[in-house]
Amino acid sequence: MSRADLSDQLIHFTQGPSPEAAYERLCTILADGRLRGSDRLILNRYRCVCFTEAPLAALTDGLVNRWDYGRYAPFGLMFDKRWLYAQCARPVIYQPLAEAHDLPPSHQWRHMTYEPTANEPVDFTWEREWRLHDDALAFDSSCAGVVVPDTDWATRMLAEHELTQDWNVVAYSQIMESSLAEQYREPFRWTITALREA
Repeated sequence: MSRADLSDQLIHFTQGPSPEAAYERLCTILADGRLRGSDRLILNRYRCVCFTEAPLAALTDGLVNRWDYGRYAPFGLMFDKRWLYAQCARPVIYQPLAEAHDLPPSHQWRHMTYEPTANEPVDFTWEREWRLHDDALAFDSSCAGVVVPDTDWATRMLAEHELTQDWNVVAYSQIMESSLAEQYREPFRWTITALREA
């Protein structure tokens, strides 16, 4: 059953002080084929890879935006929720900090403090966070897609790939026939999702 308030996808968004920095970080992650875990805001410094299950339609005015606020840039990787679940990713448990130690140690990495009535309220429920308790997640284009802010960024990513392939063919043609060098041209393997039109 399809619902507008639910998503079958989980997205890991990059960070960066500017669109260019966030894009470069995404390209580095793609080249590496690994998402590194972090212990930021995670109880007992467990290392986790974090995702959101917010639907695409809700992202541009909430979790990610046009650099007005928020810590996430609109560049990232999108995974099928069932695939990540099979890797042992789970939704966080939003609860008061005082209840965190009620969780067994094997589940404390899922705790996220939620205290909306405190003097200084803590509420990250809008992130709709999932976590994978691991130092890193290996991935490739068979299980991940790319998310970019708009169609201009998608066009740029494709153009940069083609330029790299052109240079590779030129380099190979220095040591073999051009027709053989062309066989080393690699297709762009990632599915790109643009959050909006340019």
